[in-house]
Amino acid sequence: MRILVIGGGACGASAAARCRRLNDAAEIIILEATDEISIANCGLPYYTSDVINSRANMIVSSPVRFKNLLNIDVRLNARVTEINRKSKTVTVNGTDTLSYDKLVLATGASPVIPPIAGINNKKIFTVRTLKDGDGIKDILRSGEAKNAVVVGGGFIGVEMAENFIHAGLHTTLVELSDQILAPLDREVAAFAQNKMRANGVELILSDGVKEFEQEYIILNSGKKIPYDIAILAIGVRPDASLAKSCGLEIGTLGGLKVNEYMQTSDPDIYAGGDSVEVKDFVTGSPAIIPLAGPANRQGRIIADNINGIKSTYKNSQGTAVVKVFDLTAANVGNNEKQLLKNNIPYKKTFIFNNSHAGYYPNATRTLYKLLFNEQGKILGAQAAGYDGVEKRIDVISTIMRNNGTVQDMLDSELCYAPPYGSAKDGVNILGMHADNILKGLVKPAFMEDLKGSLLIDVREKSFFDAETIDGAINIPTSQMRERLNEIPKDKKVVLFCNTGFQSYVASRILLQKGYTDVFSLTGGIELFKELIKDDTNSFQFYKLTKL
Repeated sequence: MRILVIGGGACGASAAARCRRLNDAAEIIILEATDEISIANCGLPYYTSDVINSRANMIVSSPVRFKNLLNIDVRLNARVTEINRKSKTVTVNGTDTLSYDKLVLATGASPVIPPIAGINNKKIFTVRTLKDGDGIKDILRSGEAKNAVVVGGGFIGVEMAENFIHAGLHTTLVELSDQILAPLDREVAAFAQNKMRANGVELILSDGVKEFEQEYIILNSGKKIPYDIAILAIGVRPDASLAKSCGLEIGTLGGLKVNEYMQTSDPDIYAGGDSVEVKDFVTGSPAIIPLAGPANRQGRIIADNINGIKSTYKNSQGTAVVKVFDLTAANVGNNEKQLLKNNIPYKKTFIFNNSHAGYYPNATRTLYKLLFNEQGKILGAQAAGYDGVEKRIDVISTIMRNNGTVQDMLDSELCYAPPYGSAKDGVNILGMHADNILKGLVKPAFMEDLKGSLLIDVREKSFFDAETIDGAINIPTSQMRERLNEIPKDKKVVLFCNTGFQSYVASRILLQKGYTDVFSLTGGIELFKELIKDDTNSFQFYKLTKL
């Protein structure tokens, strides 16, 4: 059997290697259009600034290694220009013809390069290949670059901005949307935006590029930004042109359509990685989710099915993490924007929790956001903090993968010792809080609920005097039972404290005293402060008051 794999990235290389382990007699050929195979694409931002200071470390494997270890024939600069499904052949570089028994399409995705005037300037780069990284690195090493502009606030854009700062450049990030990191909701993204500003990145949101001049970038707003190097990081689109040209079915979002076995509309052609459409784990709708983990798993699944082992891909959760200087932000599943777009009813909550036992030195605080439905099904989670952030999101991701609920979060038995966690882990606490909401034991309030409500700061007076939300009155939890006459029953009341726990306790008192319109501000004043620090959010009519 001859297996041809078009594309030597994560999916293609994984499929080829797994095929060899399952079938030592097969002839396996990887056809890679560029002169690179199996490079560490996700490490490119860190390679450009010498955080990763070895080019050799960026090369995961090589044609020689594939040949010696796996007896796989890797052909570089071998661009497939045509697929003839009837004769089961491919044409390479317009002249050579190769036959196949099974064909794997792992053509990946291409950076989005919009038709903007001046975009072909040699100072403008995408971040997709090792060649891209080398070009950026050369400019940085020359010492001549002083100003860097990153266009696009996704994961790669944020990472490149950070690494330009590390390299000593004045750095501006331009994002057309009103926030960076689209998979995150605005509350969690605010932490990342504040962290970037604190480290010297100039953020320009809700604005786009109109034109690239030789020395300046002209924005839609008319603003001119000087630049010596610019990065286009505005996303990628599936490279499905080869599949389309041979009549394979293309999905509604422009990616190659595959079934659960990663099989295309031709039973002898499989496809995976960034070029295919998958199904969203939460909604079941078509989705383009270009992540390395799913691409590698899809390659393995393809190889299994080619070799008679029935294996299925079980949809994409979009689990991801990004480093923003010393901050970590991570997410899984859908965010509020996606749920609203798909008309999916949901509930939400926020908590802060320590990375490990608070009495052990150097504990840090993490914000968690959980989205769930009336039945307790987990729809998505996000977090921002400094230690153990991705661990907790990974736990929630695993619970989701197994169709668990908030009850399973509450029941999860996780590692505990004071240096590593708490007896009640953040995952447990988040599950408990969601469970309390579902059982009606607390009514959550959010920033959008503050306007028009009576705000009661339930912290002790010394905290209230130092800093509170403008317009709030102070009734400490310890005095709540004695001061019920000061709290109206005919008005919406929002209780708040530092992070939401005291206000939850206070709300339990009032709810059991016959109050019905009483809410606890999830995330408390700590989340409130982070949001008003982010001067792009929509809550600027609120402010802190120091008495």
